[in-house]
Amino acid sequence: MMASKKDSHWVPLADLMTVLMIMFLFMAISYMVVIKKKQSDQNKIFKEYEETKIGLFNELDSAFKKEAIKWNLKLDNDLSIKFTNPQVLFDDGSSDIKPEFKNILSEFLPKYLGVVMRNKYESKIAEIRIEGHTNTKPINKTSDSYIDNMELSQNRARNVLAYLRKQECFTLLQNKKKELLQYWLTANGLSFGRTVDNSDRLTISSENPIDNDKSRRVEFRIVTTSDEIIRQAIKEMKK
Repeated sequence: MMASKKDSHWVPLADLMTVLMIMFLFMAISYMVVIKKKQSDQNKIFKEYEETKIGLFNELDSAFKKEAIKWNLKLDNDLSIKFTNPQVLFDDGSSDIKPEFKNILSEFLPKYLGVVMRNKYESKIAEIRIEGHTNTKPINKTSDSYIDNMELSQNRARNVLAYLRKQECFTLLQNKKKELLQYWLTANGLSFGRTVDNSDRLTISSENPIDNDKSRRVEFRIVTTSDEIIRQAIKEMKK
């Protein structure tokens, strides 16, 4: 009688295995739901990223298609716009904007801001970089030509930004829009760290000879809010 009572407190092995199987099943289902949601979120981010990139590219392309050749302007898929005629931009070793480039900027900037300041892109843009790039020719200011050219390229980018801030397309913006644009805009000098070849490809990846003329350039580059998320998603997918 006592033994029978004692045995009744033990769950039969078959029942225990059933309970464990049910637990593992629920764990597997929960894991699959989490993975499916994560994949769905990633797909949504990728789709939004692609739509933003395509939308901005198409609108910028439409805005500058007529002037691209006249201004030596090149729009790339990474949403960078390059001004590639060094004779128009600055004199050698100088950060003063040449009159011809000022004329180009006076026409370019209202159209450019007309695209990027549209309400639909307010939450899509993280940064607008104005980049100055130099060639590898030493300035002979100090013994470090890279740092000398860094200072020169930084001054050029800053002067372009200062010129932008004097234009009506900036000064007449509503305060909220102006604050947003100031949050986005940065002036960056990259010295000769990103030289290009005669096909406008970065020499660090193409491994072709440096084209010193084409490497002297100014770029307007849009960084979208999805860029960092995409990088993190790709990093996670590689794990």
